[in-house]
Amino acid sequence: MTRRYLFKSLILITFFSAWGFQAARAESPDHVAKAFQQQLLETMKEAKSLTAEQRYKRLEPSVSMTFHLPLMTRIATGSFWKSASKEQKKNLIAAFRRMSVSTLATLFDSYKGESFKSYGATPGPRQLQVVKTEMLRPNKKAVPITYISKKFKNRWYLIDVIVDDGISELKVRRSEYRGILKQKGIKGLIEALNNKADELMKPKQ
Repeated sequence: MTRRYLFKSLILITFFSAWGFQAARAESPDHVAKAFQQQLLETMKEAKSLTAEQRYKRLEPSVSMTFHLPLMTRIATGSFWKSASKEQKKNLIAAFRRMSVSTLATLFDSYKGESFKSYGATPGPRQLQVVKTEMLRPNKKAVPITYISKKFKNRWYLIDVIVDDGISELKVRRSEYRGILKQKGIKGLIEALNNKADELMKPKQ
């Protein structure tokens, strides 16, 4: 797997089975990350027997319940978020969600013996928690994956990921979106994200 593959797969992504979500609600950031990774592996193992649309329908509720998508969208759009109307913010979050789930649904189409190892959570800046893990791949170098978690009321959410000790993926998103926002504004970004989702979900010829 390339770093780009992991970025698209792991930031946009996060999901649980119904049981996993319920169990993780009151757990630590480490438990949240482990539950995500376990469900990720299960989905990868079943991917070949599911269509992209079926994977989308399976993942969308879990993505919505597990990742703090409003915060992620706000971070990714930077200062442009403040100038957006209430309706635009709602549509932007929906487009961000749709593109994220579509990416997961189309990328997770195989399993090659991957597994995950967790090294636990440690305190980060601004009351965040940092969860360090690795993706283990047969006959290949392990890939470090660090999750950033934030607590909202009594629940922990994963809000960012750093792959291969690189840059925050939300910062990468923010950089990618900046050009669209400057040229076409919030409306243009909403359209771009939805168009990307449409492209990803097109049946393969």
